Amino acid sequence: MPDVKLTAQRRSASGKGAAGRIRREGLVPAVVYGLDTESVPVSVKARELGAILASDRGANTLITLEIDGASQLAIARQIQRNPIKGTLVHVDFVRVRADQTIQAEVAVHLTGDAEGVARGGVLEQLLYSVTVDARPGDIPNALELDITAVQIGGSVRVSDLTVPAGVSVRNELESVVAQISAPRVAEEAAPVEGAEGEAGAAAEGAAPAPAAEAGSES
Repeated sequence: MPDVKLTAQRRSASGKGAAGRIRREGLVPAVVYGLDTESVPVSVKARELGAILASDRGANTLITLEIDGASQLAIARQIQRNPIKGTLVHVDFVRVRADQTIQAEVAVHLTGDAEGVARGGVLEQLLYSVTVDARPGDIPNALELDITAVQIGGSVRVSDLTVPAGVSVRNELESVVAQISAPRVAEEAAPVEGAEGEAGAAAEGAAPAPAAEAGSES
């Protein structure tokens, strides 16, 4: 799968103040490391990096970083965002080789309409991603799992995933990805025991109506 190009500029200043200035210029502070080579602090354009991370491959996109006229293959990791604005704050670029296997997180997408859901069951997805080993160019965008035939009480597991050639999953094969539980029946509200008795007691405890006064004797 073709990689994308991203120009990175070396940066010398460090610290919160310098990082803040870099972000105000529309850049993202970053560091490049890996493959037994020294770490290099850099900055990249926030808009270009954001577009890469928003693509189908997301953080698993194979990136060719252009630094001082030299090209380095890398993958974005440790992506930090502002918790309120969602803007990029910092990112690590890990150097990789096209022929070297690496680890990556890959999303799991459920496909199909489960028969168990049609019968009133409740679909619960327990695992939304798995860890895989693959060469950078072989990392899939996502792994799909067909749940059409799953009945109430049934489940699908990691072992049911269809994995492309050259990709291996590190998760336990028996780990449940999704299951269909029996419908939850709401308990009917039972009448409060003794309600009538309380009402009766209230009536019985009420002050009696005053008796008519007896007429005076003549």
